[in-house]
Amino acid sequence: MHDRKDNDSRKLLRRLKEILAAAGDGQDRLDQITHHIADSMGTEVCSIYLFRDAETLELCATEGLRPEAVHQTRLRLGEGLVGRVARSGRHVNTADAPSEPGFRYMAETGEEVFPSFLGVPIQRVGERLGVLVVQCNDSRQFSEDEVYGLEVVAMVLAEMTELGAFQSSNSDSMPQAHRFPLMIHGSTAQEGAAEGQVWLHEPRVVVTNPVGDDPEKELERLHQGVNKLRERVDSMVSAPDLAGDSDHAAVLETYRMFAHSRSWLKRMEEDIQRGLSAEAAVEKEQSAARSRLEMAADPYLRDRLHDLDDLSNRLLRILTGQGVDTGAELPARPILVARNIGPAELLEYGRRLKGVVLEEGSVGSHAAIVARALAIPLVIHASRITTEALNGDPILVDGDQGLVHLRPEDSVATAFRDKIAMQAEAQNRYASLRNLPATGICGTTVQLYMNAGLMADLPSLEGSGAEGVGLFRTELQFLIRNHVPRRGELAELYRHVTDRAMGKPVMFRTLDIGSDKVLPYMKPQDEPNPAMGWRAIRVGLDKRGVLRMQLQALIRASAGRPLHVMFPFIADMSEYEDAYRILMQELSREQRLGHEMPSDIRVGAMLETPSIAFAPRKFFEMCDFVSIGGNDLKQFFFAADRENERVRRRYDTLNTAFLSLLGQIVERCEEARVPLSFCGEDAGRPIEAVTLAALGIRRLSMRPASIGPVKHLIRRVSISELRKVIDEARDSGLTNLRRPVTEWLARQ
Repeated sequence: MHDRKDNDSRKLLRRLKEILAAAGDGQDRLDQITHHIADSMGTEVCSIYLFRDAETLELCATEGLRPEAVHQTRLRLGEGLVGRVARSGRHVNTADAPSEPGFRYMAETGEEVFPSFLGVPIQRVGERLGVLVVQCNDSRQFSEDEVYGLEVVAMVLAEMTELGAFQSSNSDSMPQAHRFPLMIHGSTAQEGAAEGQVWLHEPRVVVTNPVGDDPEKELERLHQGVNKLRERVDSMVSAPDLAGDSDHAAVLETYRMFAHSRSWLKRMEEDIQRGLSAEAAVEKEQSAARSRLEMAADPYLRDRLHDLDDLSNRLLRILTGQGVDTGAELPARPILVARNIGPAELLEYGRRLKGVVLEEGSVGSHAAIVARALAIPLVIHASRITTEALNGDPILVDGDQGLVHLRPEDSVATAFRDKIAMQAEAQNRYASLRNLPATGICGTTVQLYMNAGLMADLPSLEGSGAEGVGLFRTELQFLIRNHVPRRGELAELYRHVTDRAMGKPVMFRTLDIGSDKVLPYMKPQDEPNPAMGWRAIRVGLDKRGVLRMQLQALIRASAGRPLHVMFPFIADMSEYEDAYRILMQELSREQRLGHEMPSDIRVGAMLETPSIAFAPRKFFEMCDFVSIGGNDLKQFFFAADRENERVRRRYDTLNTAFLSLLGQIVERCEEARVPLSFCGEDAGRPIEAVTLAALGIRRLSMRPASIGPVKHLIRRVSISELRKVIDEARDSGLTNLRRPVTEWLARQ
């Protein structure tokens, strides 16, 4: 019985393959397909619904429903049983459709006489394309074999849709993919604007042969591909770099477990027996995994499904020969487009890139840190960008607004070019201020430092007019390797950084990992709230070997020169005391070993939690300097996750309560006579920067491109007068000071 079903399925798929190969209009193909599916399955109705846009499904072809409903009947995503299938990515099988929750009766189709309903999603690797439906006029529950068979047919329809088989010049037909302008709303991870051409980090594998003519041959191809995949994964697991690295080895063992999964292989074998090619069988299972991934609440399970997704991509590239290196040349102004990307891969592209657009990512991720280091705009959470974009497509990236314009209209492109030209003109004006101090007209001087994390950043130290590096992110050197870097490698790097600083101070922040910065060789902790979990100094104090090794490298790199060390995410004075004690022990050890000592050593803490603002006075007296980590401090002060777009923009730095907290920190540091700086996105925004200066913060650290605009504004206003404006507005009971501050600045 099962063999007969397989034969029926293969006959139908071969017929679909013939329809795909034959010349004809897209609508003609759809009409033929619904006829053949209904005939093969013995149903009165077969209908194909495709997405007209991201939220709207349209009846595009039918056998059995009223023909006049085609291209007229539309449903919203989630509406009716068809919309339910599209939203969930799972089939609906019922003998009594009107009794199902969410059923919607569409009178224009005449479907009231067909109570039996089976709908399966038409989807391709996470991309929802539509819904395939069969219906009967008797109360019939479709068998598991019939459901499975229809899912196989839907997979072929997904590939045909991707290949453009259903597009035509008819005004009623579906809009042609990859042709029209598209604006995507994402999130800002790095400001700036760039125009260029799409460069896909991993070009999509195109399955041109969804139907397999010879199941035995396709099974042999699948087994050969899986064996090659397993060999590659096994060699990754046994790499000498992983010796003694239990966390990374554990992650790859999970990877290997998937590659050797018998059930994964069995499902693909069954798909091939039904008539799919090896590639289409892999994609069908990958699509099913993506659907499960989107529904999974458990972050550990989502990560494991990501592993399976990545394995499927590797297997598809083996089967099709469509590797990452397709032979295409990088365009003149490449904008990198990817689902996500690691820091090492992003650094390989380097400064050739003009911008980056990611479907995933986060504002504090290592990709965002690298983008800041490269001074290129980055937009994250750009939904469906890898699906919609093709290599070479014109693209505009607005990192200031978190917008992406793909294949923009001329009017949009012209306005965007005007914006870029204005920004370039402004930067040229700021260049004349490079060697001038950031001194207000009242005589108050603010020191402007830059943030860095790569050697590539250091040329900006002189070009931007920065007075030093207020934050050097040491974690990037850990993130871009697949093993813990050696002490000698780090010492050499830190020595080069100090050399390139040409005597200007560099504040080295010790390893700040955790939260959204997870080392590739470190086992994820799967914490419910990683931003408030095991991260930064907490990791350093628990894994003291890594902290000690990093401190030894910093001491050796600073031989005969000043060393500034900053411990991140101090939430309690005891954490600073422990870290300070370890540093002193390493200094003593290095001295006993005969190594040259730093000429001077300054030790500071990053104030990123409200708790440490209320620490005993002794804490501030112990510190040689304190740096406010504005991004995290604001996040914890307002209890607003900065990765959550729904809440992070609701809270303003110029909120009276937050400014009052900053004012208290300024007073405590002044009492203890400890220098105070502010590091974070707000330091690089001119209005926020002058407000911070007016509160008494005399050192600001920002990205190099922000130094010119901030210095320009500081030199045009009286910091002491602005302080009076702030005090008066605060005394008047205002809960937010942005309006009085901006109005006063406008008058200046």
